[in-house]
Amino acid sequence: MTLLPDLPQNAVLLDLLREQGVPQEHGDFVYEGWALHTHPDLVERLEHLAPQWPVLPTFGVPVLAAKGVAAVVAQGMGVLLVRLPEAPPEVLEPAAPCPPLTDPGQGWYTVSPWQSELPSAESMRLLSLLVQHALSYAASLSEDGGTDRQGRPVQAPGKRRGQAKKGSRPSRGRNSRQRGRGRGR
Repeated sequence: MTLLPDLPQNAVLLDLLREQGVPQEHGDFVYEGWALHTHPDLVERLEHLAPQWPVLPTFGVPVLAAKGVAAVVAQGMGVLLVRLPEAPPEVLEPAAPCPPLTDPGQGWYTVSPWQSELPSAESMRLLSLLVQHALSYAASLSEDGGTDRQGRPVQAPGKRRGQAKKGSRPSRGRNSRQRGRGRGR
């Protein structure tokens, strides 16, 4: 099951994630019925970058969307895919490309979610702004033009979703905290 709507704007992303998805009901790396394709630390990072937005589990990958249009995708340990009208600022360290999404003209760009060259607070600030920009841009791609009184998309932040188990984040196993979290790998 995926909570990301099957809209034309999401077709390429959904095709890619569906192709990579592996149904899985039990185990340490289960994410809403699918094998988790994103490191739990990166799932947590995505949640911190947009704390008021619901995370939509999509074939084992966490996605942020505005008005049903995908805006941000977290993959692996070190890739944030952001949908933008232009490339992210050069100060942000890029991540490895993710074809076909990052092919020219597709509107998706990759950035490192850890930004090892920037101080932690500045990294979080810049990435949060980038994620908000991606959400606003995704909302503009929707056929539903509604906004609230503050100019935010109608599908504004809401109930948090995407937890592997009720009240917990996807598990990596007991006592296996990643050392040096927040640093580039």
